[in-house]
Amino acid sequence: MIKARITVTLKNGVLDPQGKAIEHALSALGFDGVGQVRQGKVFDVELAGTDRAKAEADLKAMCEKLLANTVIENYAITLG
Repeated sequence: MIKARITVTLKNGVLDPQGKAIEHALSALGFDGVGQVRQGKVFDVELAGTDRAKAEADLKAMCEKLLANTVIENYAITLG
């Protein structure tokens, strides 16, 4: 079994209204000194097998086809 974590974030320069709302909410809650907030998403995926190269290739394909909108998002894969 191979475990992986995929982190998807917006590319620099892409507007992030949810991140901006979080930033304002943190300020309203009294958290001073919070700079820019960018939101993203995390996927924890378990794959059968032990071939790490195949797992990484499959995970990349998953990101390219479904998990990330590569026009506006970046993704990073970490194998556990």
